[in-house]
Amino acid sequence: MTHDTPEADMTPREIFDHMRAQWLANRPTYDGDLLAEDVVIETPFAAPGHPTRTEGKRRVLEFTQAGRAAFPVRFDDCREVVVHETADPEVIVVEYELVGTHTTTGVTASAPFIGVLRTRDGKLAHWREYQHTLAIAQAVGQM
Repeated sequence: MTHDTPEADMTPREIFDHMRAQWLANRPTYDGDLLAEDVVIETPFAAPGHPTRTEGKRRVLEFTQAGRAAFPVRFDDCREVVVHETADPEVIVVEYELVGTHTTTGVTASAPFIGVLRTRDGKLAHWREYQHTLAIAQAVGQM
């Protein structure tokens, strides 16, 4: 199920589906209604100069909105999606590959990701994303 507007009490899979729809619409990943007030977003392998942890709804929204606006890639596909359910109904592990086109050069590339998504009361409480930062840097011409 894909949501255009987040609804209350979404499952982890519905929240991921919404995030995926946002990527493919080239909008910031998160809406305010999707996030718990104390949400934590982690990217342990973030590129140099980028935070590995952002806490709080307001800061997450500011960071991701600015990041989306500055990132010169149009996402074309989110493929190879595998969702692993866990013993905790509020947690899923997601494997996926994002395919995007650099908006200046026209070069298309892809990178694999793994995300661990935790909800609380139907909102995103914690997202930890493991990125292939080398593939991303190559795709945006930083290597």
